[in-house]
Amino acid sequence: MAKAKMGLVQATALVFGNMVGSGVFLLPASLAAYGYYGLGGWLLTGAGALVLALVFASLGAHLPAAGGPYAYSRLAFGDLVGFLVAWGYWVALWSGNAAIAVAFVGALAAIFPWIKSAPWHGAAVAIGAIWTLTAVNAFGVRRAGAVQVATSVLKMLPLLVVAFWGLQYFELSALAAPTIETTPLAALGATAALTLWAFLGLESATVPAESVEEPRKTIPRATVLGTAAAAFLYVIATLAIFALVPQAELAASSAPFALAAERLWGATAAALIAAGAAISAFGTLNGWILLQAQLPMAAARDGLFPAFFARLNRHGVPAAGLVVGSVLQTVMICFNYSEGLVAQFTFIILIATMATLVPYVFSSAGLLLLLRREPALFAGASRGRLALWGSLGFLYAVLAIGGSGAETVYWGFILLLLGIPFYVWQVGRQPAGIQRAGADG
Repeated sequence: MAKAKMGLVQATALVFGNMVGSGVFLLPASLAAYGYYGLGGWLLTGAGALVLALVFASLGAHLPAAGGPYAYSRLAFGDLVGFLVAWGYWVALWSGNAAIAVAFVGALAAIFPWIKSAPWHGAAVAIGAIWTLTAVNAFGVRRAGAVQVATSVLKMLPLLVVAFWGLQYFELSALAAPTIETTPLAALGATAALTLWAFLGLESATVPAESVEEPRKTIPRATVLGTAAAAFLYVIATLAIFALVPQAELAASSAPFALAAERLWGATAAALIAAGAAISAFGTLNGWILLQAQLPMAAARDGLFPAFFARLNRHGVPAAGLVVGSVLQTVMICFNYSEGLVAQFTFIILIATMATLVPYVFSSAGLLLLLRREPALFAGASRGRLALWGSLGFLYAVLAIGGSGAETVYWGFILLLLGIPFYVWQVGRQPAGIQRAGADG
């Protein structure tokens, strides 16, 4: 029996849901000190994200290969680059998932205070969420996609309600001047860096390509639609929050949307918004858990990851990748809650963000290289337009990595280098004489 696949709605929900997590509920507070530059940051990052979405839409339309960024990088540059992209992206997946699970607990604690009464309460809830969604994903991408559609709708509703209601009160004076000393260029750079991670995940539909219906059509449409919808939601929500909450109060808030809802409709509304934040994090966690199995499966099929990652269960799911990733997340959460190493945990997520940007660089450059080396792959497409998307995507991704900070770039580079011994061990186990991707130039 053929396994069920994701259609356009579910693939779009995967893209949208993986980008729109708990962070959008907090970012207006982080941007408040920058005043009107906060809106500029969203617009700048949104434009860059749309360019990258067009890069992945182009690649997905002509090369619908499982593994997404990994597959494109390996095809263009060979095994070593492909492995490094897969390695960094895989680490970013399970470490980022652990952070999302903790964010889910934080949102839920606003509704159920007992969660905060003891550290192990929060750890238990986070781990329970991880393994619940691991089980959901083990029953197939179609079921996981259904969860993603439901949570995407539920996470959108509170944001849209506050956004459209708050826009009634919007005036240009709501875009106040920065309260910190900064230059326009520095402020735009800082706000673009803050908003950047909210768009990570725009490539999500490309990763489970073989589990998508009509991938050459569905993947590009889902990628662009999901990214555009998220960008639109981010901008109008930020404008509404700026209109409803004074700048100084907003900067000090840990729950700006809940604060805005309380001002509009009272404490009950604030609790509903908190529930929306929890659903948002839960849905994002579901989407990223789906990807944590799909990417190592693609690398394992090429002999770059251990073979067990490629084994499928009776639902057509690479269950080993799900289990290994979720075990690693569980370890990270126990480490975080038992030791209280919040700063170290946050630092790991910064590294994970940087590791996610590396595939954007290689995918954009890979599009340019494949256009020159394998033009037949893009028959019928405007090569000039694709070259433009690839060039702009590469430039933006490099600038985004540079803007993430010297220390983050340093440790992110170390993270990639740590993967090389695993590459040597895995490839060294292959029989001599096997032709590797890109080995013949």
